Amino acid sequence: MHYALFVIGTAALTALIGYSTVATAVLLRRWQPPGNPLLQRGDVVLRLALIGLCLGLGVLSQLSWATLGWTLPRPLRQLALGMGVGLGLGLSLYALSRGAQRLAGTRLYNAQFAALITPHSRAEFWLVLLALAPVVMLEELLFRSLLLGGLTPILPVYLLLIGGSILFGALHLPQGPVGMAGAGLASLVLGALFFYAHSLLAPLVAHYLTNLVQLILAMQVSRRASIN
Repeated sequence: MHYALFVIGTAALTALIGYSTVATAVLLRRWQPPGNPLLQRGDVVLRLALIGLCLGLGVLSQLSWATLGWTLPRPLRQLALGMGVGLGLGLSLYALSRGAQRLAGTRLYNAQFAALITPHSRAEFWLVLLALAPVVMLEELLFRSLLLGGLTPILPVYLLLIGGSILFGALHLPQGPVGMAGAGLASLVLGALFFYAHSLLAPLVAHYLTNLVQLILAMQVSRRASIN
């Protein structure tokens, strides 16, 4: 009974986040937020609440912490592995998005949201660094810990990896086909890293560093454009 409630709750939470993502994308087409969306107080509070909900669902499942990736075997090795994967993934995804923009403009890649969350000052950069932490934590808890680790008792690993990657990519529909493909590829890499490391630490570090690299490179491009 506990595990069945966990599966239902996780599916409902995933559907809710999927709906809110699509609704936000539709809203951004006709409305410009007054500031960086990552720094909106209400959104930060909501993310923290959803992180608590994910943790509660994990406890409800009554699965072992190792299954959910809530253990830290060989943490230094995981940190190094996560940093290496994150750096490579961040550079690759940034190159993919920039190449798509040069070749096809917004037809294949829509960089609107990326432009909105790119910091425009040093002070905002440090605030965004802090705000990224709960964003990454929420996504890793849901898409790696609960949807991958939590469903291993009922589904094979290869199906979880493929299905999770397709789902994660679909949630990036507003970014266009290249954005979806990049997100799906990133999810596949992070999922494989989760199962390889038997912990959430390595994919957490990799995911955070991937986003950080993309933000820093986007800031440099924006700075050069403003100078020119």
